[in-house]
Amino acid sequence: ELEGMNGQTNAGIWRVLLGRPRRAWIGDRFLHGAGLAVMLLALGALAALILDAVLDGAGRLSWSFLTSFPSRRAADAGILPALVGSAYVIVLTAAMALPLGVAAAIHLEEYGARTRWSRIVEINIANLAGVPSIIYGLLGLWLFVRTLALGRSVIAGAATLALLVLPVVILSTREALRAVPKSLREGSYALGATKWQTIWHQVLPSALPGILTGLILALSRAIGETAPLITIGALTYVPFVPDGLRSPFTVLPIQIFNWVSRPQAGFLQNAAAGILVLLALLLVMNAAAILLRDRAQKQRTA
Repeated sequence: ELEGMNGQTNAGIWRVLLGRPRRAWIGDRFLHGAGLAVMLLALGALAALILDAVLDGAGRLSWSFLTSFPSRRAADAGILPALVGSAYVIVLTAAMALPLGVAAAIHLEEYGARTRWSRIVEINIANLAGVPSIIYGLLGLWLFVRTLALGRSVIAGAATLALLVLPVVILSTREALRAVPKSLREGSYALGATKWQTIWHQVLPSALPGILTGLILALSRAIGETAPLITIGALTYVPFVPDGLRSPFTVLPIQIFNWVSRPQAGFLQNAAAGILVLLALLLVMNAAAILLRDRAQKQRTA
Protein backbone atom coordinates (compact mmCIF):
# COMPACT_ATOMS: atom_id res chain seq x y z
CA GLU A 1 0.00 0.00 0.00
CA LEU A 2 2.84 2.41 0.86
CA GLU A 3 4.50 1.71 -2.46
CA GLY A 4 1.22 2.43 -4.25
CA MET A 5 0.76 5.68 -2.37
CA ASN A 6 4.33 6.73 -3.12
CA GLY A 7 3.80 5.94 -6.77
CA GLN A 8 0.60 8.01 -6.89
CA THR A 9 2.34 10.88 -5.10
CA ASN A 10 5.27 10.83 -7.51
CA ALA A 11 2.91 10.73 -10.47
CA GLY A 12 0.99 13.72 -9.11
CA ILE A 13 4.20 15.68 -8.61
CA TRP A 14 5.29 14.95 -12.17
CA ARG A 15 1.90 16.04 -13.51
CA VAL A 16 2.18 19.33 -11.63
CA LEU A 17 5.76 19.91 -12.80
CA LEU A 18 4.86 19.13 -16.39
CA GLY A 19 1.61 21.11 -16.29
CA ARG A 20 3.02 24.37 -14.91
CA PRO A 21 5.50 25.03 -17.74
CA ARG A 22 2.78 24.37 -20.29
CA ARG A 23 0.34 26.77 -18.60
CA ALA A 24 3.11 29.36 -18.24
CA TRP A 25 4.01 28.94 -21.92
CA ILE A 26 0.37 29.41 -22.96
CA GLY A 27 0.01 32.50 -20.74
CA ASP A 28 3.25 33.94 -22.05
CA ARG A 29 2.17 33.43 -25.66
CA PHE A 30 -1.24 34.95 -24.96
CA LEU A 31 0.24 38.07 -23.37
CA HIS A 32 2.80 38.36 -26.15
CA GLY A 33 0.09 38.16 -28.80
CA ALA A 34 -2.17 40.63 -26.98
CA GLY A 35 0.65 43.13 -26.59
CA LEU A 36 1.63 42.77 -30.24
CA ALA A 37 -1.98 43.28 -31.34
CA VAL A 38 -2.35 46.45 -29.26
CA MET A 39 0.95 47.81 -30.61
CA LEU A 40 -0.05 47.08 -34.21
CA LEU A 41 -3.44 48.69 -33.64
CA ALA A 42 -1.85 51.86 -32.28
CA LEU A 43 0.74 51.99 -35.06
CA GLY A 44 -1.96 51.36 -37.65
CA ALA A 45 -4.07 54.24 -36.35
CA LEU A 46 -1.03 56.52 -36.33
CA ALA A 47 -0.06 55.48 -39.85
CA ALA A 48 -3.62 56.11 -41.07
CA LEU A 49 -3.63 59.61 -39.59
CA ILE A 50 -0.23 60.45 -41.08
CA LEU A 51 -1.23 59.03 -44.46
CA ASP A 52 -4.42 61.10 -44.44
CA ALA A 53 -2.42 64.25 -43.64
CA VAL A 54 0.09 63.46 -46.40
CA LEU A 55 -2.61 62.87 -48.99
CA ASP A 56 -4.43 66.08 -48.08
CA GLY A 57 -1.51 68.42 -47.45
CA ALA A 58 1.48 67.25 -49.49
CA GLY A 59 0.33 69.26 -52.49
CA ARG A 60 0.39 72.50 -50.49
CA LEU A 61 3.94 72.08 -49.21
CA SER A 62 6.22 74.55 -50.92
CA TRP A 63 8.73 77.24 -50.12
CA SER A 64 6.10 79.92 -50.56
CA PHE A 65 3.86 78.13 -48.04
CA LEU A 66 6.67 78.27 -45.46
CA THR A 67 7.57 81.91 -46.14
CA SER A 68 4.15 83.48 -46.68
CA PHE A 69 1.89 85.21 -44.19
CA PRO A 70 -1.69 84.14 -43.38
CA SER A 71 -4.32 85.25 -45.83
CA ARG A 72 -8.08 85.16 -46.20
CA ARG A 73 -7.47 83.28 -49.44
CA ALA A 74 -6.45 79.67 -48.83
CA ALA A 75 -4.21 79.52 -51.90
CA ASP A 76 -2.12 82.48 -50.69
CA ALA A 77 -1.95 81.59 -46.97
CA GLY A 78 1.33 80.59 -45.32
CA ILE A 79 2.71 79.68 -41.91
CA LEU A 80 5.74 81.95 -41.49
CA PRO A 81 4.51 83.81 -38.35
CA ALA A 82 3.37 80.56 -36.71
CA LEU A 83 6.63 78.78 -37.59
CA VAL A 84 8.79 81.58 -36.18
CA GLY A 85 6.52 81.88 -33.14
CA SER A 86 6.83 78.15 -32.43
CA ALA A 87 10.62 78.37 -32.66
CA TYR A 88 10.69 81.34 -30.29
CA VAL A 89 8.41 79.67 -27.76
CA ILE A 90 10.14 76.26 -27.77
CA VAL A 91 13.65 77.72 -27.43
CA LEU A 92 12.58 79.96 -24.55
CA THR A 93 10.66 77.11 -22.91
CA ALA A 94 13.75 74.90 -22.98
CA ALA A 95 15.94 77.76 -21.71
CA MET A 96 13.68 78.24 -18.69
CA ALA A 97 12.56 74.68 -17.91
CA LEU A 98 15.91 72.88 -18.25
CA PRO A 99 18.03 74.81 -15.69
CA LEU A 100 15.16 75.13 -13.21
CA GLY A 101 14.18 71.49 -13.52
CA VAL A 102 17.74 70.18 -13.25
CA ALA A 103 18.50 72.45 -10.27
CA ALA A 104 15.33 71.34 -8.47
CA ALA A 105 16.11 67.68 -9.15
CA ILE A 106 19.70 68.06 -7.88
CA HIS A 107 18.46 69.67 -4.68
CA LEU A 108 15.83 67.00 -4.05
CA GLU A 109 18.04 64.06 -4.94
CA GLU A 110 21.51 65.11 -3.77
CA TYR A 111 20.99 67.65 -1.00
CA GLY A 112 17.45 67.19 0.31
CA ALA A 113 16.95 65.10 3.43
CA ARG A 114 14.44 62.25 3.41
CA THR A 115 11.91 64.04 5.58
CA ARG A 116 8.13 64.18 5.57
CA TRP A 117 8.25 67.58 3.88
CA SER A 118 10.44 66.28 1.05
CA ARG A 119 8.05 63.36 0.49
CA ILE A 120 5.13 65.79 0.26
CA VAL A 121 7.05 67.87 -2.29
CA GLU A 122 7.87 64.76 -4.34
CA ILE A 123 4.23 63.62 -4.35
CA ASN A 124 3.05 67.07 -5.47
CA ILE A 125 5.62 67.22 -8.27
CA ALA A 126 4.44 63.82 -9.52
CA ASN A 127 0.82 65.00 -9.35
CA LEU A 128 1.61 68.22 -11.22
CA ALA A 129 2.88 66.15 -14.16
CA GLY A 130 -0.68 64.95 -14.71
CA VAL A 131 -2.53 68.27 -14.30
CA PRO A 132 -4.53 69.28 -17.42
CA SER A 133 -2.76 71.88 -19.51
CA ILE A 134 -5.68 74.32 -19.34
CA ILE A 135 -4.95 74.76 -15.62
CA TYR A 136 -1.44 75.93 -16.47
CA GLY A 137 -2.98 78.30 -18.99
CA LEU A 138 -5.14 79.88 -16.28
CA LEU A 139 -2.11 80.10 -13.99
CA GLY A 140 -0.06 81.75 -16.74
CA LEU A 141 -2.89 84.20 -17.45
CA TRP A 142 -3.01 85.27 -13.80
CA LEU A 143 0.72 85.22 -13.05
CA PHE A 144 2.51 86.28 -16.22
CA VAL A 145 -0.07 88.19 -18.24
CA ARG A 146 -1.78 90.14 -15.46
CA THR A 147 0.32 90.10 -12.27
CA LEU A 148 3.75 90.50 -13.90
CA ALA A 149 2.25 92.58 -16.73
CA LEU A 150 4.08 90.67 -19.47
CA GLY A 151 1.04 90.88 -21.70
CA ARG A 152 0.05 88.33 -24.28
CA SER A 153 3.58 87.98 -25.49
CA VAL A 154 6.13 85.37 -26.48
CA ILE A 155 7.79 85.42 -23.07
CA ALA A 156 4.46 84.88 -21.29
CA GLY A 157 3.65 81.92 -23.52
CA ALA A 158 7.09 80.37 -23.05
CA ALA A 159 6.93 80.83 -19.27
CA THR A 160 3.52 79.15 -19.17
CA LEU A 161 4.78 76.17 -21.17
CA ALA A 162 7.89 76.04 -18.96
CA LEU A 163 5.62 75.58 -15.93
CA LEU A 164 3.75 72.90 -17.85
CA VAL A 165 6.82 70.78 -18.63
CA LEU A 166 8.79 71.53 -15.45
CA PRO A 167 7.46 68.50 -13.49
CA VAL A 168 8.42 66.18 -16.35
CA VAL A 169 11.95 67.59 -16.43
CA ILE A 170 12.30 67.27 -12.65
CA LEU A 171 11.07 63.67 -12.53
CA SER A 172 13.19 62.49 -15.46
CA THR A 173 16.29 64.24 -14.10
CA ARG A 174 15.82 62.63 -10.70
CA GLU A 175 15.59 59.21 -12.30
CA ALA A 176 18.74 59.93 -14.29
CA LEU A 177 20.58 61.00 -11.12
CA ARG A 178 19.45 57.88 -9.30
CA ALA A 179 20.84 55.72 -12.11
CA VAL A 180 24.38 57.04 -11.49
CA PRO A 181 26.27 54.42 -9.40
CA LYS A 182 27.09 55.41 -5.83
CA SER A 183 30.61 54.08 -6.35
CA LEU A 184 31.25 56.99 -8.73
CA ARG A 185 30.39 59.49 -6.01
CA GLU A 186 32.38 57.62 -3.38
CA GLY A 187 35.44 57.47 -5.64
CA SER A 188 35.24 61.22 -6.24
CA TYR A 189 34.95 61.91 -2.50
CA ALA A 190 37.91 59.61 -1.85
CA LEU A 191 40.04 61.76 -4.17
CA GLY A 192 39.20 64.88 -2.17
CA ALA A 193 36.44 66.40 -4.30
CA THR A 194 33.66 68.35 -2.65
CA LYS A 195 30.01 67.45 -3.04
CA TRP A 196 29.39 70.11 -5.67
CA GLN A 197 32.55 69.18 -7.60
CA THR A 198 31.39 65.56 -7.58
CA ILE A 199 27.95 66.52 -8.85
CA TRP A 200 29.24 68.89 -11.53
CA HIS A 201 32.14 66.85 -12.88
CA GLN A 202 30.96 63.26 -12.30
CA VAL A 203 27.25 62.89 -11.63
CA LEU A 204 25.79 65.35 -14.16
CA PRO A 205 27.89 64.14 -17.13
CA SER A 206 26.87 60.57 -16.36
CA ALA A 207 23.21 61.54 -16.03
CA LEU A 208 23.18 63.79 -19.12
CA PRO A 209 21.71 61.16 -21.52
CA GLY A 210 18.76 60.60 -19.18
CA ILE A 211 18.30 64.34 -18.67
CA LEU A 212 18.19 64.95 -22.42
CA THR A 213 15.68 62.12 -22.82
CA GLY A 214 13.40 63.83 -20.32
CA LEU A 215 13.86 67.14 -22.13
CA ILE A 216 12.85 65.49 -25.41
CA LEU A 217 9.63 64.20 -23.85
CA ALA A 218 8.89 67.56 -22.25
CA LEU A 219 9.42 69.64 -25.39
CA SER A 220 7.50 67.13 -27.49
CA ARG A 221 4.52 67.82 -25.27
CA ALA A 222 5.04 71.56 -25.26
CA ILE A 223 5.30 71.96 -29.02
CA GLY A 224 1.84 70.54 -29.57
CA GLU A 225 0.01 72.40 -26.79
CA THR A 226 -2.78 74.76 -27.74
CA ALA A 227 -5.09 75.21 -24.74
CA PRO A 228 -2.70 77.08 -22.39
CA LEU A 229 -1.54 79.44 -25.15
CA ILE A 230 -5.10 80.24 -26.21
CA THR A 231 -5.93 80.87 -22.55
CA ILE A 232 -3.19 83.47 -22.15
CA GLY A 233 -4.26 85.15 -25.37
CA ALA A 234 -2.10 83.85 -28.20
CA LEU A 235 -3.56 85.14 -31.47
CA THR A 236 -5.17 82.98 -34.13
CA TYR A 237 -4.37 85.41 -36.94
CA VAL A 238 -0.95 87.11 -36.96
CA PRO A 239 0.10 88.89 -40.18
CA PHE A 240 3.61 89.65 -38.89
CA VAL A 241 6.66 87.83 -37.52
CA PRO A 242 7.42 88.22 -33.78
CA ASP A 243 10.28 90.68 -33.36
CA GLY A 244 10.97 90.36 -29.63
CA LEU A 245 10.07 88.74 -26.34
CA ARG A 246 7.17 91.17 -25.75
CA SER A 247 5.71 90.74 -29.22
CA PRO A 248 2.28 89.12 -29.83
CA PHE A 249 2.58 85.68 -31.37
CA THR A 250 0.95 82.55 -32.63
CA VAL A 251 2.19 78.97 -32.94
CA LEU A 252 1.65 76.16 -35.40
CA PRO A 253 -1.03 74.25 -33.43
CA ILE A 254 -3.13 77.42 -33.09
CA GLN A 255 -2.73 78.23 -36.79
CA ILE A 256 -3.77 74.67 -37.68
CA PHE A 257 -6.79 74.95 -35.37
CA ASN A 258 -7.75 78.22 -37.05
CA TRP A 259 -7.65 76.63 -40.50
CA VAL A 260 -9.52 73.50 -39.44
CA SER A 261 -12.36 75.61 -38.04
CA ARG A 262 -13.01 77.15 -41.47
CA PRO A 263 -15.41 75.45 -43.89
CA GLN A 264 -13.44 75.98 -47.11
CA ALA A 265 -11.66 72.89 -48.46
CA GLY A 266 -8.53 74.92 -49.23
CA PHE A 267 -8.01 75.79 -45.59
CA LEU A 268 -8.37 72.12 -44.65
CA GLN A 269 -5.53 71.36 -47.06
CA ASN A 270 -3.50 74.12 -45.44
CA ALA A 271 -4.18 72.56 -42.04
CA ALA A 272 -2.95 69.17 -43.26
CA ALA A 273 0.20 70.80 -44.66
CA GLY A 274 0.70 72.59 -41.33
CA ILE A 275 0.43 69.25 -39.54
CA LEU A 276 3.20 67.84 -41.74
CA VAL A 277 5.41 70.86 -41.00
CA LEU A 278 4.75 70.46 -37.27
CA LEU A 279 5.67 66.77 -37.44
CA ALA A 280 8.85 67.59 -39.34
CA LEU A 281 9.80 70.24 -36.78
CA LEU A 282 9.19 67.79 -33.96
CA LEU A 283 11.30 65.10 -35.64
CA VAL A 284 14.18 67.50 -36.29
CA MET A 285 14.10 68.74 -32.71
CA ASN A 286 14.02 65.20 -31.29
CA ALA A 287 16.75 64.04 -33.67
CA ALA A 288 19.03 66.88 -32.55
CA ALA A 289 18.45 66.04 -28.88
CA ILE A 290 19.04 62.34 -29.51
CA LEU A 291 22.31 63.08 -31.31
CA LEU A 292 23.47 65.22 -28.40
CA ARG A 293 22.46 62.50 -25.96
CA ASP A 294 24.28 59.75 -27.86
CA ARG A 295 27.36 61.93 -28.28
CA ALA A 296 27.47 62.64 -24.54
CA GLN A 297 27.04 58.96 -23.78
CA LYS A 298 29.85 57.95 -26.13
CA GLN A 299 32.19 60.57 -24.68
CA ARG A 300 31.39 59.31 -21.20
CA THR A 301 32.08 55.66 -22.03
CA ALA A 302 35.19 56.38 -24.12
